[in-house]
Amino acid sequence: MGQELSTTTKKPSFFNRNWSTFYKKYSFLVSFLLLLIIANLANPNFFRFSSINTLLVNTTLTGIIAVGMTLVIISGMIDLSVGSIVALVSGLAILVLNNTGSAWLMLIFCLVFGLILGAFNGVLISRGRLAPFIATLATMSAYRSIIVQVGQGGPFIVRSDLIESFRMIAAGQLFDILPYMAIIFVVVAIGASLLLKYTKFGRYVFAVGSNEYASSLAGINVGNTKLVIMSIVGMLSGLSAFLLCSRLTSVTAANAGVNYELDAIAAVAIGGTSMSGGRGRILGSFLGAIMLQMIQGILIAANIPPFLTGLVKGIIIIISVIFQRDDKKK
Repeated sequence: MGQELSTTTKKPSFFNRNWSTFYKKYSFLVSFLLLLIIANLANPNFFRFSSINTLLVNTTLTGIIAVGMTLVIISGMIDLSVGSIVALVSGLAILVLNNTGSAWLMLIFCLVFGLILGAFNGVLISRGRLAPFIATLATMSAYRSIIVQVGQGGPFIVRSDLIESFRMIAAGQLFDILPYMAIIFVVVAIGASLLLKYTKFGRYVFAVGSNEYASSLAGINVGNTKLVIMSIVGMLSGLSAFLLCSRLTSVTAANAGVNYELDAIAAVAIGGTSMSGGRGRILGSFLGAIMLQMIQGILIAANIPPFLTGLVKGIIIIISVIFQRDDKKK
């Protein structure tokens, strides 16, 4: 009788057990809800429809890249070149637009050229056996150097007679309610989520990130999987470059896409994806990108100097990795 009593008292309660499981899986949702409360306190107009639309639009450029970065990090890799891909693609894409007058041709160029640049990273990693950090660090420098040389340090500007119509791609709204940029962001996130969850390729991504050697023994072509992943994030960087051009109608090679890689990695970390690979979800990165934008808004509302946002992002990444490490120890 006494033994039975002592055994039952050692069991965690139903509530504690389920809360612990829920928090481990959905800690990013708890963080998101807390941040919503803080954002509303900092800005009483935060929950207005126009404010939410603005938030989504401001998140789109780095959010789209964060979706691709999620695949990269789940697979156990990292990509530091995405910002430079945006710079290189956007500069050359404006030249394509100015010479053809076709936004559709420009979009195709952005997607294909972004994919090629990402695939080159993938070849260096999968065929050249370079560490992802080293490979993408090298191409980060190389890609930006190329576009700076092409532009001679000056800006790339959309032709004056094309500006108004081209700008509407980023500034336009569906039914005068939903911004096109926000719709594109959501569609990309849903597509990537379905890819990860319901396809063989998605299972390969998780398998490679969990145990590369075991994946190879199981018959998975690890090299090709990495190549496809890097191609995808390159293509999404190209899409982000297209939207950046539409939004600004001009880009400067030295500044375009700067810190996009940091923002994307921070969004993925906030969203709960394991920085050591093997675990993560697109929804977490989607909300992580939004949370990062909300944090920037809160800092601005608190009159904190803008140049300190980089410090905040760095701290966020460190804290996220520490929590993940402690969670693994448990």
